[in-house]
Amino acid sequence: MALKTRFTELVGIEHPIVQGGMQWVGRAELVAAVANAGGLGFITALTQPTPDKLREEIARCRTLTDKPFGVNLTILPAINPPPYAEYRQAIIDSGVKIVETAGNKPQEHVDEFKKHGIIVVHKCTSVRHGLSAERMGVDAISIHGFECAGHPGEDDVPGLILIPVAADKIKIPMIASGGFGDARGLVAALALGAEGINMGTRFMATKESPIHQAIKEQIVANDERSTDLIFRTMHNTSRVARNAVSQQVVALEKQGAKFEDVRELVAGSRGRNVYEVGDNDAGIWSAGQIQGLIHDIPSCEELISRIVAEAEALITGRLAGFVTKKQMARA
Repeated sequence: MALKTRFTELVGIEHPIVQGGMQWVGRAELVAAVANAGGLGFITALTQPTPDKLREEIARCRTLTDKPFGVNLTILPAINPPPYAEYRQAIIDSGVKIVETAGNKPQEHVDEFKKHGIIVVHKCTSVRHGLSAERMGVDAISIHGFECAGHPGEDDVPGLILIPVAADKIKIPMIASGGFGDARGLVAALALGAEGINMGTRFMATKESPIHQAIKEQIVANDERSTDLIFRTMHNTSRVARNAVSQQVVALEKQGAKFEDVRELVAGSRGRNVYEVGDNDAGIWSAGQIQGLIHDIPSCEELISRIVAEAEALITGRLAGFVTKKQMARA
């Protein structure tokens, strides 16, 4: 079975299931596994230390799959920002056809990608930002509810409300993100008006995920309460896996700490170390509330096939059973 939506048609994939960009995680082996299973995976550009290394990673992915895949480029304010234009050019030069953008004011990047016929999917955490991206000329939106890992925005609107509100106003295809990891979530997202789902934490706990086995097992062991919201006081909220470091950051924020006071605790190099050595408490690492619904570590093929098969059973079985013959005749 294949669930056909406007999004699957737009990007040329079999199933409306996306693995979005994840720092230190979105590497070729995971992206290719998702692609080969009929979904859409994104290499995370800034995981690669240089634009040339990104070119190499894109080429490596092409040796592992002949299916569509994309690259994520996240634009964030920084004291010493990475050379975004050079990373953008590496994506264009490599012939990538789909890009996921995220972060602040990506207009110049969207314009340049569109000049080269690249499909742009922009990640948003609010309807107003989705509408802004639509006006900007992107081809699709990935709308992130409050349940998501990483940056959920500052509005605290969960997916059950955010997705249908966005669907009422946004005309281009939209995929739903934050709190998705199984067939029930996919069917719910489609019912709410989305054209597919984006999964991050769920794909971290797969065989092909390039992170330490101990962290995959930690995700399985965690439940829906096993996250912390850090940087709330700095209006840059981030949902991360609850551990000794995140608890320390939360405590310091309650005492009035500024970013400079927690900088060393939240350093990206420490977070990368979590994934490489398998020490849950080595640093800050992103995880969503969906951890409560993650109970195994399958291959990407097993995961996507299971979600699609169970979604079909839900749509044609349990949900169809709620419609009586009398109601069908009246319709």
